[in-house]
Amino acid sequence: MCARYSQTKAPAEIARRFKARAPKSNLQPRYNIAPTQQAPVLRLDAEGAREIALLRWGLVPSWSKEIVGAPLINARAETLGEKASFKQAFERRRCLVLADGFYEWQKAGKDKLPWRFLRQDGEAFAMAGLWDVWRPAQGDPVESFTIVTTAANDLVRPVHDRMPVIFPDEESASAWLDRPSVELLAPCPTFIMDAYRIGPAVGNFRNDDESLLAPVVA
Repeated sequence: MCARYSQTKAPAEIARRFKARAPKSNLQPRYNIAPTQQAPVLRLDAEGAREIALLRWGLVPSWSKEIVGAPLINARAETLGEKASFKQAFERRRCLVLADGFYEWQKAGKDKLPWRFLRQDGEAFAMAGLWDVWRPAQGDPVESFTIVTTAANDLVRPVHDRMPVIFPDEESASAWLDRPSVELLAPCPTFIMDAYRIGPAVGNFRNDDESLLAPVVA
């Protein structure tokens, strides 16, 4: 699964890399994005143009009567077309979740050791996502998203058996926006990724600063 990630790149840099309209609000660097928080996703607007918007992490399907239970922060790639919570969004409302790293915890006896995974070149990347809008009887609509996960690649597998779907290039990311294809939801090639151990402070969602990215010195 993916339960924490980061996005620290400047808004203009993100918009330029993914050929999208710049976000309406200024995006602050985020080092520890956690479920139910607002985070940037790239989606197609009503005219088919790319826009970057802040949505709630944890999908609330449009047909939900209320927001209850654990947030749907991840969706398994293997069952997107079968699960009622994700089927409509898979067919009609796909998005790119923008990030520059994600975190996983490795079991080591009674301890859990956090690792940071990123691109070798340090660039921002796009994770496969789904989004939806829920309209309560009273109050404002809630726009939310989930991150699609797949089997771990060779780099991630020693730490966790699942990982987010990370598109290796802009062509595959664009294809995901254009069509609901499970063939695009493969593990990211290991050779474009890197990983290193970080400190335990990332485990507390209240911690959200650059110090979280510092590698643990053996």
